[in-house]
Parts: sequence; C-alpha cells; structure tokens
Amino acid sequence: MNVVDSSGWIEYFTDGGNADFFAPPIRDVDKLIVPTICIYEVFKRLLTERDEDSALLSVGLMSHGREAELSRNIAIEAAQISRELKLAMADSIILATARAHNATLWTQDEHFKGMAGVKYVEKK
Repeated sequence: MNVVDSSGWIEYFTDGGNADFFAPPIRDVDKLIVPTICIYEVFKRLLTERDEDSALLSVGLMSHGREAELSRNIAIEAAQISRELKLAMADSIILATARAHNATLWTQDEHFKGMAGVKYVEKK
C-alpha cells in the first residue's frame, strides 16, 4: 500500500522536477490510499495557483485511490506523532494514515527524511 503526501501530488499534477518519482505509486491505484487531508491541501493549492477547474480535475483523479477519512484512531495517533516528532497537523495525519494502513509514505518533505516506512526524494 502507498500514501503520497500532498507535496507529491502537487509535484505530479504540476509536472515538477520529481513528478516521475511520484508517478508509480499514484498510477498504482489498487494500492493507493488517499488521506482526505491531502485532498484538502491539493485542492487549496491548485485553486490558488491555477483555477477551480484544474483543482477539481486533480482531486477527481485522486479519487481513483482509496479515500482514507480521518477516524478517531488516526486522529489520536496523529496527535501523538505530532507531539513526539514535532510535525504539523496535516503531516501528522498523513503519516498516521500511512501507518494505519501499513503503507509506504512517498514524500519530498524533508522532515520525513530517514523515517521508517518513508520513501523520500530531495525536492528539486
């Protein structure tokens, strides 16, 4: 199973320098878990930087994966992760979601570098 964090989705949708790194887990929709917080972050960013149609199309493509809503258990785990690792709320929720689904987290966010269960690539 795979979780792509919001920065990876944005990189993919904007054809950024690391788009090829994120393409395999995004295209493997049978193993793709999409946290709802990623939908929020991606939609907001693309709405700001592009337009509503582009943002809607992008989150529509994200729906090909399995949506993972924020449950009570994931929220509690995310709060513990945030406290322990000093991560922001969204990052903690994304990591907790990946862990809850025994998924690999794909990211270019440096604060995840070196963590178990994470595939990290340096942002270009």
